[in-house]
Amino acid sequence: MTDAQVFPAPVVLWSRPEDQRTGKPLLVLLHGYGANEQDLLSLADMLPEDFVVASLRAPLATGPGFMWFPLTASIEYTLDAVKAGAGYVQDWIDNVKADHPSVTLLGFSMGMAMATTLLRQRPADYAAVVGLSGFVVNADGDPSFKDGELDGTVPLFWGRDQQDPVITPDKIDYTMGWVRGHVKLTKVLYTGMWHGINQQEIGHVSEFLTHEVLNK
Repeated sequence: MTDAQVFPAPVVLWSRPEDQRTGKPLLVLLHGYGANEQDLLSLADMLPEDFVVASLRAPLATGPGFMWFPLTASIEYTLDAVKAGAGYVQDWIDNVKADHPSVTLLGFSMGMAMATTLLRQRPADYAAVVGLSGFVVNADGDPSFKDGELDGTVPLFWGRDQQDPVITPDKIDYTMGWVRGHVKLTKVLYTGMWHGINQQEIGHVSEFLTHEVLNK
């Protein structure tokens, strides 16, 4: 499924009621494989209150939850599927971004792949990216990924546990090479977190967002 027109209407949970959103920096949360829009919304209470937070549901159903694109190890995986998922998110962001001075992306696991894809396709659109226990997809020279325009100035936070049992070594190797060449990287390793998020990491993310987005 690569045609964005057959995707369902976006399902979004917000941290604030509609009359309290305009004029505030927007932080978009992108959940991991098999989760939903409720999965990350609890983070909003632990992040800087200056942001209005929106948690978006991925468009493809999988098991009890949802996914942005098929798992990279599956036969259904294609780069076109990644691009379709990113287009779905981008269309939604385009509909709301006029109300906000900046847009920042936070993705967990597959959500980090989605967040970095959005950045690579629209390098000038995003104030910063937060990637938690995730990876960057191999775009294999696809011209819609404008990596050449990413000159190391967009801040990116990448937090992970070296013992993460889910993200495979080839994905980590590719991501490591990509982040070093294209973004202003803040990379932090955590112990005992596995494929998850812990309180210490969210503290670091809050500091990153304050320093790199709110104080700019």
